[in-house]
Amino acid sequence: MANSPKEVCSFCGRKRNEVNILLKGLYGMICDECAKQAYLVVNDAINTTTSEIPNYKSVPKPQEIKAFLDQYVIGQDYAKICLSVAVYNHYKRLSQSQDDNSVEIDKSNIIMVGATGTGKTLLARSIAKMLQVPFTIVDATVFTEAGYVGEDVESILSRLLQEANYDVSQAQRGIVFIDEIDKITRKQDNPSLTKDVGGEGVQQSLLKLLEGSIVNVPPKGGRKHPEQDFVKVDTRQILFICGGAFDGIERNIAQRLNTHVIGFDSVTKKSRVDKNNLMQYIQPQDLKSYGLIPEMIGRLPVLCALDPLDREALRKILFEPKNSIVKQYTKLLEMDGIKLSFDDSALELIVDKALECKLGARGLRSIMESIMTNAMFTLPSSAKRTFVVTEKYAREHLKSVIL
Repeated sequence: MANSPKEVCSFCGRKRNEVNILLKGLYGMICDECAKQAYLVVNDAINTTTSEIPNYKSVPKPQEIKAFLDQYVIGQDYAKICLSVAVYNHYKRLSQSQDDNSVEIDKSNIIMVGATGTGKTLLARSIAKMLQVPFTIVDATVFTEAGYVGEDVESILSRLLQEANYDVSQAQRGIVFIDEIDKITRKQDNPSLTKDVGGEGVQQSLLKLLEGSIVNVPPKGGRKHPEQDFVKVDTRQILFICGGAFDGIERNIAQRLNTHVIGFDSVTKKSRVDKNNLMQYIQPQDLKSYGLIPEMIGRLPVLCALDPLDREALRKILFEPKNSIVKQYTKLLEMDGIKLSFDDSALELIVDKALECKLGARGLRSIMESIMTNAMFTLPSSAKRTFVVTEKYAREHLKSVIL
């Protein structure tokens, strides 16, 4: 049967024998290919209009956010409170009507300072699990000033775009965690005439991102794809959280405290200072003396110090969190049908060794790996269905390990 001259797609003009399906409507016809394209266009339009940030009243309250973080991170209550409030306020800023010009709410970027292994990155990864906005974690050590070997700071936004599936409107509402921020501090008393391309230069490049401006972002990353078109991203609504160990900053804090302790009550003030946790007294001027430029410090108004981990905290980290080290090894051997348990004396030994090496929670992981490596190698092939890690076994497998 010959095709009717009217049996063509009203959108693309193809005839019935050139398509798989030709659907007839009241005022015309549409082929299967045009129907697919129409579905994609409509679906994209629906997602664009409905992918707005939910009203802040439906977002978990700060206490609920902290309770979620408590499942993964032991201690660090002040840091959890700072993060919970910052994230909650970020949602409220996003929910503010554009027609509401009475009060413009500024964002409060955060800088977290704490020794290695105290939980800065873990806090960021944990909070990312419950967020309803794009979230990305980047490492500041890879950035250099524009024109030098390394990555430009604009690649931070490239990763945020990837997390948002290249939806610019969603990326502009996201949260960025910049780790190892202390590695881009200004080199103090540098007699060299060369530029500080990985320190102060990177800080100056970050200023426009932290403050809020429209940035040209290469979607696939900058230097490997020079032919790509740039995407304009407005960073005024992006919340930035920075974290760093700032190793040795305690000396600056101690020097400042000793300088300021003068007067009749100087002895009393000096006795109140906790020398085992000087980080709790950190002030913006200590970051300046360490090497952060004042403009950078001013754009990170919330300064949050993490507490060092004591014996009790380290012991809880071993088995209390949702993804604790002991639970991970127990699960690994359980998958082989083997029940794993630890004597209390063995756990105390692990905590003692972690306190000696001063690596925080990361030290616990290293010690546990040293103790369990041989067992993880032999047990899956053995007939044993139970295995108990005793203090004697732990000591034997720590003898050859240099911590």
